[in-house]
This record gives sequence, C-alpha cells and structure tokens, in this order.
Amino acid sequence: MRASCPGTTHSAKNGPRRDWQTVLVTSNDAPQFVLPLVVRVERAQPPARTDALETAARAVLVMLSDDRSLGDGEWAGAVRAWEDARIRKVVRRARGAEWRRAEQLPGITVTGASAEVRVFPPVPLDGWPKELAKLQVSGTELDDPDEPAAALPGQALLRLNPELRMSTGKEMAQVGHGAQLLWRAMPEEDRKAWRDAGFPLAVRTADAGEWVRLTASGLPLVRDAGFTEIAPGSCTVVAAFPRDDR
Repeated sequence: MRASCPGTTHSAKNGPRRDWQTVLVTSNDAPQFVLPLVVRVERAQPPARTDALETAARAVLVMLSDDRSLGDGEWAGAVRAWEDARIRKVVRRARGAEWRRAEQLPGITVTGASAEVRVFPPVPLDGWPKELAKLQVSGTELDDPDEPAAALPGQALLRLNPELRMSTGKEMAQVGHGAQLLWRAMPEEDRKAWRDAGFPLAVRTADAGEWVRLTASGLPLVRDAGFTEIAPGSCTVVAAFPRDDR
C-alpha cells in the first residue's frame, strides 16, 4: 500500500534548508553508498522489537556524531559520500560466530535493554566486507513481549506509519532514517544537548488519525526510496524533536 504523503519537504529547524526527502528518493547520480547495520539475533534470546528499533536509531546517531565521521576523521569521506546520495541503510542479522566476526570489523556496537546493534561506516553498494555480505537480511521478525511504555520527557519520538506492514529489519532502517533527518534538522546547540544525554528517543506506531496530522506538520518525514518491501515514495516515519513537556 502506498501511504499518503503531503507534497511539501522538510525545512531545517532554525538552520539551513535541505531537501532531505528528495535525497532519500531521487538522488541517483552520485556513487551509491550504504550504511550497514547488524542486529544480534540469538535463537534462544532474541531482542524485543521496539528495543531493537530504538537501538538501531541510536546507532545511526552515534555513527554520525563520532569523531571518526567528522572533519578529517577516517570515516568522514565515506559518510559525506553516503549523505550526498541516498541515505540508504541495510539491516542484517547475526548470531554466534557471525556476530563475533562482525565485531572484529571497524564499527560501533550500541546496546539497548535487550538489543545489540553494530553500525559500520558506509560502504559502496557493491563493496560490502565479506563478513557482512554473507549475513542474512531475512529473519529479523521480532516481537514485543510487553506493550511499550509511553515516551518520556526529553525523548525524541519516532512514529511509524500505521498503514504499512514492514519487517523489523526494514523498520530499523526507517527509524534510522528518521533519527538522521532529525539530527540534521537540529541547531548545533540542540544536537550537543541530545548527544550529551545519550540520544534519548522512543519509537512508537502512530494511530491513523495522528498519522494524517503528523505528515502535514512540517516535522522531519521519511519517504522511502522503494528498494524493498514498500512502494517508492511511501511515508514511513515522522520524527519529533525532544521536548520537556511530553
């Protein structure tokens, strides 16, 4: 199903305008890079779905704000090339020895309550390290044992489109997009405060009425490029800035 989306694009809050939605959907000329994320899914103890989504979103933010991704850092060139084209992300799963091999590659592991996600610097679309290329994209269907609690004050809130059905791995990529758009839309002072707080955020599915309002709100909005699972241009996530009065 193609989710309805407004025709407007997002303007950065108190900062320079950048058409991030168009970057997601239409930038085809630059060399294509992808941000690999690997979620640890052990058979005996898989992570909870919402915790995996939130951990993936934080992992993207940790990568973007890491010194190695900034300025003349060792990952900065790859990050710039990736952000200049589509901000494509691919989530794969690993367990046991696969996970241990993935941990040996340059990257950052971010841990949630039950989830572990390792994020790696962007790689060319056809240039994945062999240790990651052999990992499966399928098999990331996760469940929540309990209903997620309400978002807390100070958390950014990433809301998923209630009309779409996606695998957990696809959802992880989409909330990663949402977190990235939110990060780029923030003034530097707000970025620093959010980073210093450990990137507090929550992922929840919007209700139908709320979703219509959110997509017209001017908040950062993810439009998917349509490589997998859903139609091109589908709206998947709306990201709201952290607030103290939630």
